[in-house]
Amino acid sequence: MKFGIYPGGRAGTVCSHPPDPAKIGELIDDLAGDHPFIIREYVHFFGDAPSPEVVVSLGAEHELDHLTMPDDWYVAGGRELDLVVSYLPQTADIPGWLAFLDAVIDRYGHLTRYLQVTLEPNFPIPFIDGSSPGVREALALGIPHARATLNRRGLHDVRVGFSVAEPPEWLGGDSDFWQYLAGLRDFAAHVDYVGLALYPDAFSPVPPEAVAPMTTHALRHLREHSLPLANISPETPIHIVENGTPGEEAQSRSLTAMLGAILDSRESLNITHYELFSLRDADSTSPEPLGSLGLVTDTYRRKPAFDVYRNFVAACRFPATPFDTRV
Repeated sequence: MKFGIYPGGRAGTVCSHPPDPAKIGELIDDLAGDHPFIIREYVHFFGDAPSPEVVVSLGAEHELDHLTMPDDWYVAGGRELDLVVSYLPQTADIPGWLAFLDAVIDRYGHLTRYLQVTLEPNFPIPFIDGSSPGVREALALGIPHARATLNRRGLHDVRVGFSVAEPPEWLGGDSDFWQYLAGLRDFAAHVDYVGLALYPDAFSPVPPEAVAPMTTHALRHLREHSLPLANISPETPIHIVENGTPGEEAQSRSLTAMLGAILDSRESLNITHYELFSLRDADSTSPEPLGSLGLVTDTYRRKPAFDVYRNFVAACRFPATPFDTRV
């Protein structure tokens, strides 16, 4: 199994301090040890008339100029860039979206190992792609378009996928999303992986003993119920692309429970990648869960969960499962 993390210190519109590349580099090196490590980053498509306030609130003003770290860093030391291209226009704009995918590939394709097309299109909340007009068409057309563009650029090793948010009962239902995918001819043939964003106890109270069973349920529901609806086979790996829990005191316990459940299911459900959200708190003083999902505080002080994750990364590197031909 491959491990990774989002390093930027922003959660949605919450970000109390700019990133410190030197501290990020030191912490990532400590987490990864001498092994390959995935780095998750985000860029956003806002359409042809973006709201300046929204762009600034998401810290997205210069995303095609640079990511959190210098370009060369993402391919040094065995690192692999997992780049999310988020679709957030105020009105549907598929031609603009496809052109933006081309621009992202032109800018970052040579650095990228995994290209995620849309962010949680099954989840209709503000600042998540599921709330954007035309998002399903953006996903349906974006996946094969990105693959074709990558091939034309000679970037045949980049894996292309998409992510979804947690089980439908946590979100109010998403059966119409999967029914839409089921009606798309050949869509599944273009999908190299499916990502899952998983936050069992982040946004509502959950008893500690329920965290592991909820995690297992989310994994099984995706593999055994949702993906078959979209004709996505068991051979297509699942990536845990976001997983986190807020706070400090209980964070280590919850992270241990979630990682344990994921590792227990990795072979039977073909789960090949795990990425934590996130390295740094967005705002350690915030009472909102989004503020304290990091392994370190917003001033880069390590929390106990930092060592928990580092120990998992060091101890739990397993070879790819027989199913996973695309790692």
